[in-house]
Amino acid sequence: MTAYEGKVVLASQSPRRRELMGLLFRQFEVQSPQVEETAAPGLAPWKLVEELAARKALAVAAGAAPDTLVVGADTVVAVGGQILGKPHGPEEAAAMLHTLSGRAHMVYTGVCLARGGKKQVFHAGTRVQFKPLSDQEIAWYLSTGEPFDKAGGYGIQGLGSRFVRGIDGDYFNVMGLPVNLIYEKLALLA
Repeated sequence: MTAYEGKVVLASQSPRRRELMGLLFRQFEVQSPQVEETAAPGLAPWKLVEELAARKALAVAAGAAPDTLVVGADTVVAVGGQILGKPHGPEEAAAMLHTLSGRAHMVYTGVCLARGGKKQVFHAGTRVQFKPLSDQEIAWYLSTGEPFDKAGGYGIQGLGSRFVRGIDGDYFNVMGLPVNLIYEKLALLA
């Protein structure tokens, strides 16, 4: 059963989001939104991801047919009052992994579903517990190249999974798209 049968566009170049969209839609297109991904300082993590998801979806929806459903999303990791996006290099990735080591953190993904001038904006939060990481583990993980295009500097679906002791919430949200929540929200756009 598919929740939406019309034309769908994912406003993201993320390979993980592309993979997860396939769980929701038989066919969809991918379009990279040309938007600035900065926001006002001091926003709560959940508010930040909602704002950025809406910006992405609305940028793509502006050039789409009115009956096209556009899905925009943004993900951040938050720990100890600090928001961790994608690291800009090995030093920043190492610092993020040191920050996450032995601690619980939250992963927030904001989503915007836009169609015909209407939008639904929402977020999901998942609590992730990391094991304590040694300097050697961090150096090894950095050498794999995996941390550099992921919020918080790790991928739960890849080699970073070995550091995750447990999660409370939606696993797919940590990958970048809360599949079940999107499925439920699609009914509100009907």
